[in-house]
This record gives sequence, C-alpha cells and structure tokens, in this order.
Amino acid sequence: MYRITVDERRARLGLRHHLTPANRVGSVTQVARDMVCLHATDPATVYLSAWARLKKPQITQIDKALYVDKTLVRMLAMRRTLFVIPTEDAPLFHAATLAALTRIERHRAHRLVTMLGVARPGPWLARAKSAALAALERLGEATAQELARKVPALQRKVRVNEGKQYAGDIGMSGRVLLLLALEGKVVRGRPRGTWVSSQHRWAPMTGWLGRPMPKVPLDDARAGVVQRWLARFGPGTEADIRWWTGWTAGGVRQALATLKAVAVDLDGETGYLLPGDLKPTKQPKPWVALLPSLDPTTMGWQARDWYLGNHKRHLFDNNGNAGPTIWADGRIVGGWAIRAKGEVVTRLLEDIGRERTGMVAAEAARLAEWLDPAPVMPRFPTPLHKEMVK
Repeated sequence: MYRITVDERRARLGLRHHLTPANRVGSVTQVARDMVCLHATDPATVYLSAWARLKKPQITQIDKALYVDKTLVRMLAMRRTLFVIPTEDAPLFHAATLAALTRIERHRAHRLVTMLGVARPGPWLARAKSAALAALERLGEATAQELARKVPALQRKVRVNEGKQYAGDIGMSGRVLLLLALEGKVVRGRPRGTWVSSQHRWAPMTGWLGRPMPKVPLDDARAGVVQRWLARFGPGTEADIRWWTGWTAGGVRQALATLKAVAVDLDGETGYLLPGDLKPTKQPKPWVALLPSLDPTTMGWQARDWYLGNHKRHLFDNNGNAGPTIWADGRIVGGWAIRAKGEVVTRLLEDIGRERTGMVAAEAARLAEWLDPAPVMPRFPTPLHKEMVK
C-alpha cells in the first residue's frame, strides 16, 4: 500500500487550500469551489475564510458573488450545517445530504401543526408552504416577519414545554421556511444588517439556479461530493469522510467504490485518494495563515492530530467548534482574537522560530488593516479566545 507521510499531507493542505501566499486566488467563488464549500453557521467565517485565501480580498467583492452574481448560495447541507456552496453544485449537495433530514424535519413539523389543533397537518403544511413560496416569488426576497404579514398561517405559534422554565413558542414561519429550504425551494439571501449579521432575508432558489432544483440520483450525488472532498482534503479515512458528510458507513463506502478510490497508508490507518493523485507534492516555502472559527481547513477531518497536535483544549469549544487558529507550514500553532476596539491579538502555543513568528505578526497586521473598523467576535468562543479578549 502506498504510504502518504504527514509532511506530504501538510504540503497538500497548504497548496490546495490556498494558504501559501503564492497560491492565493482572485475570486471568492474559486475559494469556495476549491474548498468544496465554506462554513456559514457563523456568517463572518465566510468572509474571513475568503480573506485568508484571496490575493486582494474585498468585502464588496464577496457580497457581489453572494447576492448580485449569485455564483455562491447559502444553504443547509452536511450535518444540518449551513454552508456557502458554488451555485452549480447546489443540486449535488442537496441530493446527497438533505433527503433524510427533510423526512425528519417534516415529521417534526407535522407534530407541531397537530399541537395547533389541526386535524390534517399534511395538507395544512402543504398550503402554508405553497402560499409562502408564492408570496416570496412576488416579493423577490423577504424576512420571515415580512412573509408572515402576507401569509396568515405563518403567524401562528406553538407553545412547547408548558409549565417548565424553558417553555417557549415556536413560530410556524421558521418551520415552514426550514422545510422549503430543505426541499431546495428557498435560500437565505442578503443579511438584515452588515456582513457579520446572522439574520438573513429569504429568496426563491430559482433566483440562483434560474430553474427549479434539478434532481440528481443519490449515488451520483454522493460520489460527486466525495470526489470534491478527496480532491482537496485527501487523503482521508473512511471515518473522516463519514464525519464530514454525516452519512452512514454504507453511503461512504458506496461513493468510494464508485470513484475507484485508491487505498493508501496513513501511518498505519487506511486512507483514500482519487485515482491518479499519488504524485508527491513539492514542499512550499514557509508560510503562516490566520484562519477564522469553523474554517473548512480546521474542520475538514475527524482525526486531527497530524495538524492540531495537543492544542484542542485551547482552540475548540465543548461542542467541537473550532475557534480562530494560527497555522504554520500545515499545522496549528496558536490562536488569535479581535478585541473590542479592533486590535488583532495572537497567542502562539509553541515555539515556531523567529522567522515564522514575524510572519504571524505581519498577517495579524494585514488582517487588522482589512477589518478596520469592524471588530468581529466568533459565534462559538473557545477557552483561548476568552482569555485573549479580557
């Protein structure tokens, strides 16, 4: 079995993820395409992940790709997580990841509608979805509140956990829009505030695709997703791919078999590469990078020791969310934060030498200049981040 060393994996990461200065690219669409997709649970991650990989990053350029050219689309995909995905790949990811989730969420919605006193929740939901989609197509884009004013069914709320301290109301507007999103009919459009806002308007998916969501056979879709992952993140183990996709072992194995993926030795574990991708990678020049919380590189594998070392307790929260990280030559060496007044501060967790320490300081200065005057706080603060912003 062909052996892939840790040094080889780190070299691939630096070059294929556009983290070396010489390999930065010109458009956020290319960044998303070459990273397979960008995490968007924290909206700032999309912009900061792009900043780290673009030759000349501009917020207006990223906005234009997202909301004017619509070459990128924000949608739920793997692990019920929000991602920014190249628009041409939306049908692939929709087919590969959302079918099972749609069934689960539809069942939950039926239970909530029954709690409203509706005898036939299926037809009620169908009418509410149809009315909401029609209203959204007339408006072009709208918030959930704006849609609810047009569609009375969306104004209804369900009281849950009655009598308990955590009792609360679930609005049917959010539930109906979630189902429409899972069905590939609506997407999150422009934010209500600035680029760091997590509240978005909704828009019809046809505005991005120019047509209803095409159907892609499940096996073809899964093979397409794994092919993209292996091209940028390979080699990886079956467990890595299962974690990243959220699929069963059978689904992952079927995709690997379809692709005729090549088994390789990863220090005693079996990993996989695409056929023809065994050629050694030329080692890049020394490089450093400041990546944001939930960056796709940091979150790309389940097994992370080869690039994370023993820094997990500092840089991940208790739910497994990665915070802002400092990288040097393909491994994580520290973290960074932005204080209230916009100051970018860094903390190295190991000695990386004078040259690379200077490169970290230069990257921090570059980021501070780009952000000014917009401080950003990660949605999921980590232990190190909490220390650094005191």
